[in-house]
Order: sequence, then structure tokens, then C-alpha cells
Amino acid sequence: MPILKAAKKYIKVSAKKNVFNRKRKIAMKEAIRKVTDAITAKNRSKAEKLFKDAQKAIDKAMKRGVLKKNTAARRKSTLIRKITALKK
Repeated sequence: MPILKAAKKYIKVSAKKNVFNRKRKIAMKEAIRKVTDAITAKNRSKAEKLFKDAQKAIDKAMKRGVLKKNTAARRKSTLIRKITALKK
């Protein structure tokens, strides 16, 4: 258990941050899952619409520090590559 007052406060702050970060991460993963489901169903138009939501969720996660910049870019590029592959 923390002894200092600042250490006690830090535990509360980190618990709050943990909740928000978990929400952002779950929202991002659900958005990505929806896009991949549309891709496996070979529904390109639906995948493109859902990609916008996934892109927004990924960018929000990156902005808040849940993801690193390059990880976010990699996830977006992977999704868009899969969507464009449906064209062929």
C-alpha cells in the first residue's frame, strides 16, 4: 500500500486512465473487427464505410496514447490494403 499522499492520488488517477484507455481500445478493436467481417463477406462498399469509423477509432486511440503512431499507421494501412484487394 502506498504511504505518501501523492502515491495514493496516483493510484486513483491511473485507475481512471485505465478505464478510459480500455474503452478506447475495445472500441477500436470492435471497429476493426467489423471491417474485417465485411472484408471476409466480400462486401467492399460496407467495408469502406466501416473503415472510416475504424480509422477514427484508431486515430483517437493514438491521440490518447493507447497506441503508438507507427502501430496506428500499420493497422490502418493493413485494413485499406485488404479493402483494395477486394477490387481485384
